[in-house]
Amino acid sequence: MEEALLDESIDLAVHSVKDIPTDTPSRLCFPAVCRRDDVRDCLVSANGATLANLRRGARVGTSSLRRQAQLRHIRPDLDTRDLRGNIDTRLRKVESGEYDAILLAKAGLDRLGWSQRIAEILSPDLCMPAVGQGAIAVEARLKDTEAADVLAKLDHAETRTAIIAERALLGALHGGCQVPIGGWARIERGELVLEACVCSVDGLQYVKQRATAPPEHAAQLGEHMARLLMEAGAQNILEEVGRQRG
Repeated sequence: MEEALLDESIDLAVHSVKDIPTDTPSRLCFPAVCRRDDVRDCLVSANGATLANLRRGARVGTSSLRRQAQLRHIRPDLDTRDLRGNIDTRLRKVESGEYDAILLAKAGLDRLGWSQRIAEILSPDLCMPAVGQGAIAVEARLKDTEAADVLAKLDHAETRTAIIAERALLGALHGGCQVPIGGWARIERGELVLEACVCSVDGLQYVKQRATAPPEHAAQLGEHMARLLMEAGAQNILEEVGRQRG
């Protein structure tokens, strides 16, 4: 999509923020980061069971290494498996009995009108969301100032601030969407709060930190959080993940 923007085959690209690489071409920009939807993950199960009520050894699927790692940390007795396909395909795999439950982003189900399928909404304290989860951004060429002016009306300042902090964290950790890093920033009583975690793939090692800063220091907060995590043991976890996936 970015190549299409650069060669002017398209004029705008709409992304889920959690899927945007931390490094983007210098000739592109994001004039609009829309108001964020629900950041949380959720559980869809065959019989309406919650995470705590799933039987020992239940098959639980997710495409996210972050979710897999945190799930193994919470419930190491479950049979956590990789899951592919669009949302409709994933839901059918629960209905068919191939999986006892699956983990998905709540925002995706909400947007498709399938919220009634949710058995449990997982608190960020239980399963930290992905960086950028629940947010949509519109990308354009930097030189297209007229498009930027129009798109600016869709921009939501609080969401943009949170996303700046989260993506600064991800960039400082050199992470991507397939690294077990979770992060959630939001403004509470005028202060920017950032919580983040790094979890080993097997779930045995788990590091979590919380920090705050004025909203205007969003990028610095993300970088500070990365240092806190690394000092608490995240560096060893990320190096091991790199070796396993390399």
